[in-house]
Amino acid sequence: MKINFIFKSLIVKSGFKKVLFRKKVRHIAARIVSGENTNFGNINLVFCDDKFIRDYNNKYLGHDYETDILTFPDINDEGKTEGEMLISVETVNSNSMKFKTNYDEEICRVIIHGFLHLCGYKDKTTSEKIKMRKKENFYIKQSEDAR
Repeated sequence: MKINFIFKSLIVKSGFKKVLFRKKVRHIAARIVSGENTNFGNINLVFCDDKFIRDYNNKYLGHDYETDILTFPDINDEGKTEGEMLISVETVNSNSMKFKTNYDEEICRVIIHGFLHLCGYKDKTTSEKIKMRKKENFYIKQSEDAR
């Protein structure tokens, strides 16, 4: 598995503790690979602003609004799950204030959410959302070991 970290705006580039953060994300991904019995290839994590993610949301899903994450899964020729996750750090920050969580926990939850989508989890129905939230909470708890 290879995780690529891509920073799409100055606001994003200046706001990260990059080395520690990358280590934590890799730890989370390894836990999910183990826990979900999946095999990842190349994963691109694209950290962007609201405008960037809104443009993608509109272009690919027909939604004219921001979201914290968009996940685009794929399967490579070797059968490994690959994909791209676009993460709006502005929306993550707004959500952390709205839900009264700290930013680090919120961005980890969003990244876990994206990896779970890559594993095939959906969140359209109420039961899917409940299952997804339980998995997120499980991996959030596990990611605390990486602090």
